Amino acid sequence: MAPRGWQRRVERLALDLRPRFVADVMLGRLARWLRALGYDTAYVRDAPDRQLLGLALREDRRLLTRDVALARLARERGLLIRGDGLDDQLREVVRACRLAAPTLLTRCLECNVPLEPVARDAVRDRVPPYTFATQRAFRTCGGCGRVYWPGTHAAGILERLRPFLAASGRP
Repeated sequence: MAPRGWQRRVERLALDLRPRFVADVMLGRLARWLRALGYDTAYVRDAPDRQLLGLALREDRRLLTRDVALARLARERGLLIRGDGLDDQLREVVRACRLAAPTLLTRCLECNVPLEPVARDAVRDRVPPYTFATQRAFRTCGGCGRVYWPGTHAAGILERLRPFLAASGRP
């Protein structure tokens, strides 16, 4: 049996090899849902095209855009998103990038930072009393400080993502 530390390093390496994205201003909602799927997805609201492309190149990210000219400029680094609705857009990205079984709800939906487990008592004053009384597992974002837990909102997100999980090979 392999040592536990070795397993963690292999898991981290696998996460490092997963595709990373940058979404243009027209795809903020898609960016949040890719984060919910566990994908590192940068979103810069007011960045000019050249800045987005530079970010994609510097950080080895796939540029998701609805702008035909920007997609053409980005060449193989870009992905033109044609769908109007969120489900169609997610389906396009899952297919085009061959996204595999994600690690769900492991990134902050707001700022994209990976979530870290936190001791329950550490969030006592940061969550509603009922939530603290009924939940056992909490995660926090080191970027913006938000606290997450597996409540009904998380269940709704998972239900919405179910078709994309099936497409990725995850039940």
